[in-house]
Amino acid sequence: MKWLKLAGLVVGITIMNVIVLSPGLLGLRIGGDSAIETAFAATVLIMSLIVLLYGSYVLTKPTAIVPVQHIQSHEDYAAALERYRDVKPLAKEIVLALDQLERIVRKKGALMEVLSQRFQPQELSYRKFTAVIAEVEKLFYANCRSMLNKLGVFDASEFSRLASGELPNRFSSKLLHEKRELYASYMSAVSGYLDANESILLKLDKLLLEIARLDSMDYRDVENMACMKEIDALIKQTKYYQA
Repeated sequence: MKWLKLAGLVVGITIMNVIVLSPGLLGLRIGGDSAIETAFAATVLIMSLIVLLYGSYVLTKPTAIVPVQHIQSHEDYAAALERYRDVKPLAKEIVLALDQLERIVRKKGALMEVLSQRFQPQELSYRKFTAVIAEVEKLFYANCRSMLNKLGVFDASEFSRLASGELPNRFSSKLLHEKRELYASYMSAVSGYLDANESILLKLDKLLLEIARLDSMDYRDVENMACMKEIDALIKQTKYYQA
């Protein structure tokens, strides 16, 4: 992606210079008919070079790696997952994880929009909904963090060799079996976190539908909604296992 942006920058600067300096267009040139023309042409060339150098630096400099324990924002999670996109055995899982990150933002936005239309912020029903949404969002990102912790403890190159079966023949069959079992456990753990977050996204979809169908605005009806009970149970169960 960075190289595509860099190529676009080069093309854009080139087109601009052609327009400004081409005799058939603006036709400005150094050593032209006036000092102003010469100065303007020189300025365009110098600024083009500065923009190209600065843009190349910004687009090609390595992205700072944020340690998992310091990850806080949505963007941090996306950047951390992007680091594993080129690990072939994980490519599909990482694409799904990034897609889930995009969807959690959209679903939260849709829920907050519907809530603002049906309730006032000071109402108990509104506060109950927003509190539950915040908790389930926290759970979603906790799953992402756990997945990143799991991904961070193995060597990506060895993981790729395990997945492709390209391991040295000098290893014993027992050792190869243990390595493959370890690989399978990593994949199972990653799939488990993805499944958990997919379940959260599904519950948010159900919640959005139930809110849209809600006739009463009494907070007691909110607590009796089927989806709210499911989400409450999920949050309490997770807190139990994390305790």
